[in-house]
Amino acid sequence: MKFAAPLASGRLVKRYKRFLADVVLDENGSEVTAHCANPGSMLGLKEPGSRVWLSQSDNPKRKLKYSWEIIEADGALVGINTAHPNRLVEEAIEAGRIKALSGYETLRREVKYGKNSRIDILLEDGNGKKTYVEVKNVHLMRQAGLAEFPDSVTARGAKHLAELADMVAEGHGAAMVFLVQRLDCDRLSLASDIDPAYASAFAAAREAGVNTYAIGCDVTLDGIEAVRTVNIEI
Repeated sequence: MKFAAPLASGRLVKRYKRFLADVVLDENGSEVTAHCANPGSMLGLKEPGSRVWLSQSDNPKRKLKYSWEIIEADGALVGINTAHPNRLVEEAIEAGRIKALSGYETLRREVKYGKNSRIDILLEDGNGKKTYVEVKNVHLMRQAGLAEFPDSVTARGAKHLAELADMVAEGHGAAMVFLVQRLDCDRLSLASDIDPAYASAFAAAREAGVNTYAIGCDVTLDGIEAVRTVNIEI
């Protein structure tokens, strides 16, 4: 995934109301409000003064011109925009970087399933086999090299795991893919101290036959690409 235009650099003033961030631009010192497409806590990724990069939109219908894309944390670039993971995982699947999810004839996004939900990616082969793929964005790192999920309580995430297990019970394939939007992690674990209910749901889903994968990203100011396997440690 390439950014459509060069990103604007600046310094974070604050992130607030979940979806807003004030940033002082390097170019002219002006302060702007950017859209923060991230519903999580962003633990460790919202320190005032941090170096950040924003994309810009020329769409006159948009209320906010800027969108927060990247932050520098722990000496690495970290992607924080949760609007990108589905696309990044789709690109990785089509490029054959998640071997177990390769070889399907069709890939569709946002297909209705389960209990009033939409699956992030639905894979289908020519024989009617379906694999339901849920994607979760990961950018929390509290220990060097170890990515963790989630960074806040996510009842919705636990619900998705249960629905994937339901698909397995119906005879379909199901997979949870964790997309790590940072270069400095080669392992992933569950943050059970943050959300023990999610950890329990995860264990139950794996026991039910839901497959789990993690893939790490190269994050640059030109774009983001999911390129390498990240080991899941449970």
